Amino acid sequence: MRFPEGFLWGVATSSYQIEGAVHEDGRGESIWDRFARTPGNTLNGDTGDVACDHYHRYAEDVALMADLGYGAYRFSVAWPRIQPDGRGPANQKGLDFYRRLVARLLERGITPMVTLYHWDLPQALQEKGGWLNRDTAERFGEFAALMFDALGDAVKLWLTHNEPWCASMLGHFRGVHAPGMKDLRAGVISSHHILLSHGRAVTAYRDGNYRGQIGIAPNLLPNYPLTDSAADREATRISDGYVNRWFLDPVLKGSYPADMLAFYTQVVGPLDFIKEGDLAAMGAPVDLLGINYYRRRTIEADPTSELGFRVHDIVPGTPTTVTGSEIVPECLYDLLLWVKANYGDVPLYITENGMVRDDRIGPDGQVHDPERVDFLRRHVAAAYRAIEAGVNLRGFFAWSFMDNFEWAFGYSQRFGLVYVDYATQARIPKDSARWWGQVARRNGLDEVDVALAQQPLAADSPSSGARPMFTEREE
Repeated sequence: MRFPEGFLWGVATSSYQIEGAVHEDGRGESIWDRFARTPGNTLNGDTGDVACDHYHRYAEDVALMADLGYGAYRFSVAWPRIQPDGRGPANQKGLDFYRRLVARLLERGITPMVTLYHWDLPQALQEKGGWLNRDTAERFGEFAALMFDALGDAVKLWLTHNEPWCASMLGHFRGVHAPGMKDLRAGVISSHHILLSHGRAVTAYRDGNYRGQIGIAPNLLPNYPLTDSAADREATRISDGYVNRWFLDPVLKGSYPADMLAFYTQVVGPLDFIKEGDLAAMGAPVDLLGINYYRRRTIEADPTSELGFRVHDIVPGTPTTVTGSEIVPECLYDLLLWVKANYGDVPLYITENGMVRDDRIGPDGQVHDPERVDFLRRHVAAAYRAIEAGVNLRGFFAWSFMDNFEWAFGYSQRFGLVYVDYATQARIPKDSARWWGQVARRNGLDEVDVALAQQPLAADSPSSGARPMFTEREE
């Protein structure tokens, strides 16, 4: 399985999860600093204060990426490192860190992909309402312009937001991410302002005449009804709108889906925060779409829940990771074809894909993670099938380059291709790290990998019990 020439094979990280140095060189406080330091919010009270110390060890980390053979690195910018209060002139020491990082990447032949926002909003803006305050969208546009001015000549691939559904709904409705609110209307309002800020950033990029590409990276979850009943199919339509179409339609079609406008009006009241001109701004043309994919959603109608459905995390017969997340690579194929069918031939990048494993250093001093290798192998094969079916896929970024602070789960979950000993900050490439480098060098899978990817994951079909992916649209 040889991928198209120029296909990008990379790894991904985010600022709060790896950088540390939260009190250095003028960095301000972020909402995740505040959230993690609040007792009860994270496992064991873990914080990102030190994390992987990437702020001081970036040169070592880039050298390791190059030695392993990776062609691209997706990282995010810590907004409070650039604007400690979320507004005003740039903190030059913060800009200099990212300039040094990008320069080192380019020296080693690694393509940088920069995400402007991976959830670490300046706490100073949160105290003025955060994403519930429309003004935050304007502040984000100004922050984006500062970054484009600093790195626009060197960086050719930009993403405005990582997983806006998580930032809005998990942070403002479910309360498990910063800022920890539990109000559905707040989730909807924050989602709108995040999407508006995306539009402001895209406009700033166009106004600067930079010679690169810009897009956004939502987490997309293919939705399947548990049964073929009318109730389950209707619940699946709402779930699909809630996690996918509410975020894709404004960016790629310049409009919210009509069914979700009606649904949200019914459950949260008037959507008076949507102002004239907002959708035109949010729909500013993008050059690419990032897709973070991990699993599917299997939906059953539940009239007792706030949204009218519940999610079955595991369908019987489906293989899972150690954390109980289904392993369903064939659903990535479904998802990529669904995006093409509903949104056209936009260039796509898989900007995150990976799994948690209980990794340990073995007696030989190495970390062997055959399950992660198999997980990635199967998802790469699914991506290749999608390309053969006509999907315009340009790159694949594994999550994550190294073990890191995993949000509310602290340091209990290891997603990395590289093992991090948090006590010593030693980096130990796992078997998956070397395998991913081989895939990058050969630009695809060899015959052995192809054969292994085609073997059944378990005795039962991985999609046993699931109905076809929800595809109906209400135009």
